[in-house]
Parts: sequence; structure tokens; C-alpha cells
Amino acid sequence: MALKRITKADPNMSMSSMTDIVFLLLIFFLVTSTLVNPNALKLLLPKSTGQVGAKATVSVSIKDWGDDTYSYHINGEEAPRPFEGIEVSLTELLQEEEDPTFSIYSDESVPIREVVQVMNIAKRNHWKVILATQPE
Repeated sequence: MALKRITKADPNMSMSSMTDIVFLLLIFFLVTSTLVNPNALKLLLPKSTGQVGAKATVSVSIKDWGDDTYSYHINGEEAPRPFEGIEVSLTELLQEEEDPTFSIYSDESVPIREVVQVMNIAKRNHWKVILATQPE
């Protein structure tokens, strides 16, 4: 008695669904990787052991160009802003916030008086400030 199998299993497998999944994952990681670092300037931040869990929606970066020249950038913009315009810009960005908080990203080489000037803006307007540091 010879029994024969009527249907044969197809050893081939369709890869189209696998390539769709890989493509969607690639798009997802490309989109999310651009949101990871809001600070476009390359700053050498001071090191610290304490880290704050609060999140700031606005950032002010202070870049040292040497020879007592400093530039101020809001939210990682490439175009620097004059110091006199920082308070106006921050007021516009933080006016709708329930708990207005902004972070300061400053080079290690920036004198503390430049950072304190930005902190004084926050004190005048009753905002909270986070000084960004690198973990040790």
C-alpha cells in the first residue's frame, strides 16, 4: 500500500512582510534620534554627581568663543541672540507654561558671571532654572 501525500509543503517563505517591518523600524529610529539631543551646539559641560529629574522645555546655551566673546542661543538655534533679547524671547516661550522652567547649557570655560546674568533673568520673572551638567 503506497500512500502518497496530496499536498506538498512549500519550503519558500515570503520576505515582503519582513522588509516592511525593517523599513518601518528604520523610519521610527531615524525620527526619534533627531529628538534626542535638543542642544545643537557642541559644549563641554561641567561634571556633576547630582542630576535633576525635572524637564525644561526651553534651553539657553552660552558658548565661549575666546577673547571675552560669548554667544547666547535659545533652544539650540545656530543664530546667536544678543543678551538683551534673551529675556524677551524667554518670556514669549514660557508665558503659557504652568511651571516655567528653563535649562542653561554653558561651556566649562564660560565665567560664572555670564551664567549668573541668565539666572538673574529667571529670578526677576520667578522662573525655575536648571544648570545642565555632565554626569561624572
